Amino acid sequence: MIKVQQDNFDVGAELADLTAGNYGIGGVVSFVGLVRDLIDVDGRDAALRAMTLEHYPAMTEKKLAEIEAEARSRWPLEASLIIHRYGRLEPGEQIVFVACAAAHRQAAFDACNFLMDWLKTDAPFWKLEETDAGEGWVDSRESDDEAAARWQIKPDRAAE
Repeated sequence: MIKVQQDNFDVGAELADLTAGNYGIGGVVSFVGLVRDLIDVDGRDAALRAMTLEHYPAMTEKKLAEIEAEARSRWPLEASLIIHRYGRLEPGEQIVFVACAAAHRQAAFDACNFLMDWLKTDAPFWKLEETDAGEGWVDSRESDDEAAARWQIKPDRAAE
């Protein structure tokens, strides 16, 4: 399931909804991303006042659905959920939630890692950071591309 929303989310309620009535789930792995208060600006720490995320709804939802479908094709998931917020967010606020539920933990761990790595590189969100020094758009990071590159080869589902 994909949710792109401006409103905050309740992790406990989302997990309860994700697993409700599905007794084939043996484990859930989740990740909650938060807006940090410090960012790197030219090699030094700068205080972040806020981050504004922009997107085109139809394009964003389509791409997130493709990323989720890829995870479900690679691992035997019972359920999955991606929530990504947009709008102006301040340090400490939740920005993203990913949860993967499976009969066995390894599939849930791997799928959750995969989803986060691909969200960082392929999700069409544009991030504008506000600091005391001004505003600037966030560029892609080489470390994020390297993390996503490890998923270029699909695992053998028969080996699970």
